[in-house]
Amino acid sequence: MAKVKTTFFCQSCGSQYAKWQGQCNACKEWNTIVEEVIQTPEKSDWKSPTSTVKKAAVPLRVKDIDVSKEPRLDTFDGELNRVLGGGIVPGSLTLLGGEPGIGKSTLLLQISLKLPYKTLYVSGEESQKQIKMRAERINPNNNNCYILTETKTQNIFKQIEALEPDVVIVDSIQTLHSDYIESSSGSISQIKECTTELIKFAKETATPVILIGHITKDGNIAGPKILEHMVDTVLQFEGDRNHIFRILRANKNRFGSTNELGIYEMQGSGLREVTNPSEILISKKDEELSGNAVAATLEGMRPLMIEVQALVSTAVYGTPQRSATGFNAKRLNMLLAVLEKRAGFRLGAKDVFLNITGGITVDDPAIDLAVVASILSSNEDVALEKDFCFAAEVGLSGEIRPVQRVEQRILEAEKLGFSTIFVSKYNKISLKNTAIKVQMISKIEDLVGFIV
Repeated sequence: MAKVKTTFFCQSCGSQYAKWQGQCNACKEWNTIVEEVIQTPEKSDWKSPTSTVKKAAVPLRVKDIDVSKEPRLDTFDGELNRVLGGGIVPGSLTLLGGEPGIGKSTLLLQISLKLPYKTLYVSGEESQKQIKMRAERINPNNNNCYILTETKTQNIFKQIEALEPDVVIVDSIQTLHSDYIESSSGSISQIKECTTELIKFAKETATPVILIGHITKDGNIAGPKILEHMVDTVLQFEGDRNHIFRILRANKNRFGSTNELGIYEMQGSGLREVTNPSEILISKKDEELSGNAVAATLEGMRPLMIEVQALVSTAVYGTPQRSATGFNAKRLNMLLAVLEKRAGFRLGAKDVFLNITGGITVDDPAIDLAVVASILSSNEDVALEKDFCFAAEVGLSGEIRPVQRVEQRILEAEKLGFSTIFVSKYNKISLKNTAIKVQMISKIEDLVGFIV
């Protein structure tokens, strides 16, 4: 029997070394380099010996390459279709990562139960009974989803050849292991080998494969960085576990844009698509309250209307407090300084509290004007009109600066029934025949005239 080949891998970044050393030269981490078996003499392809071999590729001139649109499989989930760019591309490999318990398995099981295609859901983490209990809660009436609890790739491919599914879902890549690698599941070499086998299978059979990936405490997908380079699409499932909303975004997408995002609401029966998140992020109230303003912001390519709340009160202690939830506290201090210097409001001896409703965090500079409006409204104890909204950045000189894709924000505000939107005078707007009034302002003093 031939000698087994081994090498040394860094468990943090995946760098390879010929011998052991204490510190990784790439990521500078200590004691992360371990020895792993990378090859045994009897390695073969994922196919069985009787399978047909794919024809070798031949070079083509650029003008001879067929550029007809790739057909996509509809996931019957509007949010996932949006993030993927229109659906699942046959032969693609998609990696979904996220915090433990955020809902990755629930999302993909829910998708597999919706699909009208034959779907194989491979789980290395849960038993068939556990998955059955969750499936009964989500969608019990589905005859196209098959559940397989297996971790060895050779056995998985045998079942795939017998079943011939249209879509394969693996939960998770860190639990798989191959007989051709002798290291444990989740190690660098096992993840690379199992992913390589799945890529060969997906490309040669045009069967889309979706993988679930664990993440580290730093929020990165566990395993070598090359894992994210190997796959076609990397999706991140985010959200605060104390809130009911989940955000799905693409960090990498070879078949579409990475600027789209999908929003879900966690319920007892699974994840519900939130088709209009603006209506959820804006509170419905009959009475007029001071300190509330609505901003037109963007999350990726998607416009959202969010509510900004501010409370300005006299400081009880000598040093006034500055507190911001969901907004950069340093930027809040900057806006307060602009109000004091350019508009003459004495806020230096007052406590200022700011909150972005819905438990989300926003770093879009276009909400500056809404923050200023809510602070002025609370300071003067004058309620803003409920159908006013704002979309502009505030500069250090007190000027109202233009923001990108302002027309998209205006159309979203009009769709939700706002009558007036405040934007920068320097924005170029070509919209005509809109029901919403676009109020152009150039300085922060112009805004004060509408509030005070």
